[in-house]
Amino acid sequence: MIEFDNVSKRYPNGHDALKQVSFHIGKGEMAFLTGHSGAGKSTLLKMITVIEKPTTGRVFVNGHNLSQFSSWRVPQLRRSIGVIFQNPNLLDEYTVFENVALPLVIAGYRYQEIGRRVRAALDKVNLLNKEKYYPAALSGGEQQRVGIARAVVHKPAVLLADEPTGNLDPQLSAEIMYLFEQFNQVGVSILIASHDLALIGRLQHRIMTLHQGCMVSTGVRIDYEQESTQQE
Repeated sequence: MIEFDNVSKRYPNGHDALKQVSFHIGKGEMAFLTGHSGAGKSTLLKMITVIEKPTTGRVFVNGHNLSQFSSWRVPQLRRSIGVIFQNPNLLDEYTVFENVALPLVIAGYRYQEIGRRVRAALDKVNLLNKEKYYPAALSGGEQQRVGIARAVVHKPAVLLADEPTGNLDPQLSAEIMYLFEQFNQVGVSILIASHDLALIGRLQHRIMTLHQGCMVSTGVRIDYEQESTQQE
């Protein structure tokens, strides 16, 4: 589903954000990416959505070589990926419903389909009863759950999260991770960048580690695709 093949990224100022990084995340797998601040986690995630491009090496998503993507194909790729940030960046003047609906409105979905999908997404994050609230009336954990609902409302095949629990207390952080596991259980491939080793260490998922731009550990990968085929 996601593959990095000897990927390096050097910025114009000479900083090497990533150095010959290689790994593979299978379809239906959930994995964590950790490392010190500045290790390259955010740069790696940005390459999956073509916000950044490798200096050398290749990035594949769902079998597509992103280095060969024309600019007009990038929006199509991004519609198959949900992205969640440490700060959910909700629009204060929009209700919860309107914030979650925004990706669908931009994509041109019909009104009836928008309503159905938004309410289904809010139900999954236990906020269906707050669709008419504004962000200022929500707690930090609730705002993050709205951000998650917005990221999954278009039913992406891949979900990326960049320090999604960084501003939350341990209990709320555990609740957010539980939500991610629920989405993973229905086949969504998930990659989460996190520095919270105490939290992610308790979960039964692969942990990959970056250090100064190098992938020093890719953990133990379970072949989810093969398991799924065998079960069928």
